[in-house]
Amino acid sequence: MRFEFAYKIKIIYIVCLICNLHLFTTAFAQPKVVKKLKEYWQIVKEDSLQKMVEVKSAVPAIVYDLRYATENNFMHYQLYKSGRQTFLRLPVVKALVKMEAELNQQGYGLKIFDAYRPYSITGKMWDLIHDDRYVADPSKGSGHNRGLAVDLTIIRLKDGAELDMGTGFDNFTDSAHQSFKNLPAAVLSNRKLLREITEKYGFKPLETEWWHYAWPNDRNYEVLDIDFKKLGKKSY
Repeated sequence: MRFEFAYKIKIIYIVCLICNLHLFTTAFAQPKVVKKLKEYWQIVKEDSLQKMVEVKSAVPAIVYDLRYATENNFMHYQLYKSGRQTFLRLPVVKALVKMEAELNQQGYGLKIFDAYRPYSITGKMWDLIHDDRYVADPSKGSGHNRGLAVDLTIIRLKDGAELDMGTGFDNFTDSAHQSFKNLPAAVLSNRKLLREITEKYGFKPLETEWWHYAWPNDRNYEVLDIDFKKLGKKSY
């Protein structure tokens, strides 16, 4: 009996040790996060291409449907205070300007579902989904957190209707994957149009989401956790 009791105590000790180790590593497993506006502006001062630009200030005709500023998202509650602004790094916005201009010539335009996402919001999403095929692991940060990724689709200029992409935004099924082909020909053609024009201007697709495209992290862009309203200030 004494041996069995000692064995059980040893097992409990090991389990507790593993749990504490997991909590410790989780607490410290996060990228460098820029939270202060002063630090962000210092980065921009050293490299102007790091600047976060409000997208409509450069592409006035682009349409916003910023889902995380509403309850119409997979979290089912509002994560952003307002849906009037969204930001991306300067080179990314320059690419969107060219994309919008080319699509306009074909009678189309762009609609954005999400762009810059503060790091703290990613943590909330991860707590619910915990699947890095669809939500970024906070230990790494994401393209959205760095102002490099954009969730978007194509609309018709004549009526503002979205082209049929087979699923809606934030659909976490195989049918939303880039490689999924069991779809009508018109849907596959629409997805091809979106992918070809985004890749033409430097973006890379995410396999599991037809709407998600990211700019390469070629300048060591850091993760940001700065409120939209603060980012909207012209200088610190």
